[in-house]
Amino acid sequence: MVAPSRGSRCAWKCLDFSVFSWKIDAGNQLSRVAVSGREIDQKLRLTAAVLGAVTRKDLAAAFRRINPKTPFDVERAHKWLQGRSRPRERQVYDDWAKLLDLGRSGQWIAECDIDAFVDALCTSHGCDRETLRGHLAPAAAGAATRERKAALGGTYACYSHAWSPYFRGRLIRGELSITPTAQGLAATYAEVLPTGRVMLEGLVNVGNRVVTIDARERGGGAHFLFCLFLSRPPASLLTGLMCGATIIGPNAQPSVTRIAVVRLPEPSARLRQAEAYLPPDPSVAHDLATLGLRIAEPAVVDRQLMAFLTGDGKGGLDQLSVASHRALVELFDRSWLAPPATPIVLADRRELRRRKAR
Repeated sequence: MVAPSRGSRCAWKCLDFSVFSWKIDAGNQLSRVAVSGREIDQKLRLTAAVLGAVTRKDLAAAFRRINPKTPFDVERAHKWLQGRSRPRERQVYDDWAKLLDLGRSGQWIAECDIDAFVDALCTSHGCDRETLRGHLAPAAAGAATRERKAALGGTYACYSHAWSPYFRGRLIRGELSITPTAQGLAATYAEVLPTGRVMLEGLVNVGNRVVTIDARERGGGAHFLFCLFLSRPPASLLTGLMCGATIIGPNAQPSVTRIAVVRLPEPSARLRQAEAYLPPDPSVAHDLATLGLRIAEPAVVDRQLMAFLTGDGKGGLDQLSVASHRALVELFDRSWLAPPATPIVLADRRELRRRKAR
């Protein structure tokens, strides 16, 4: 940038270079030709709501009614409304100011924060504040989702009920790692079993209320599904259900268990070495302490974690019985394999009705 000469008629003032770009005109005089606004996507969404503009074309038409040569056009408005870019021409903001008639300049519309913009719209157009702010929900929800996803990254120790009939009534510990990738959040779940370490991988889906993970063993048959309550930052604990089938046992039994997923301060080598099955009547608080988590009240942690994992007295584990499954299969197999019944012809039906009438 070239500073104005002493002979310039423009006074040199403190300039915000993040807001304006400048150029020297033919008369060696500074003139503002472009403006960079803030929260433009939100402001445009609110403007459309106030004007009753349903589509981008409607919004562009409103700008053209103010200025037939306005730089506001439909194609660029698509990116502006998505927050991917923002108008740089000062004329767009000047037209915007005339369109809304807020008694404010185009520069003010570009620079003001969203709360001030809402206040001005409510004052000038008599809008209901809560209804108007409801149009900010899509962007706000997107920002909240990004925040929740970022907060989920880390290493967790997972405690659930063992599915294997050989370890009935025991708790099992697993390791869950969540890391950001180009495709989103990736999850790795692993358990150190007597037969070796089993590891499953999948993507994390962060919804408005729950987190779901569909994890599969690479080159193997293990497949677990997680459905967890969504925790707010710092996401120290996730709880929910884990569904799958037994890995160690004579039969692969479909099973579901409650699971507590506890964030660790850092990855623990012990999680990848110690056997997953905990001893009978374990102290989960002590186990977490050996993994590097500081526990202030071990007794309280043990009592409340076990109360959650146990649930309503059913043990916190729901597993389909092989015997009941086979009994039902044999029952319906006999129905399918039995010879078809002889159809009753119309004459036989009439005879049956006559016999009943007697």
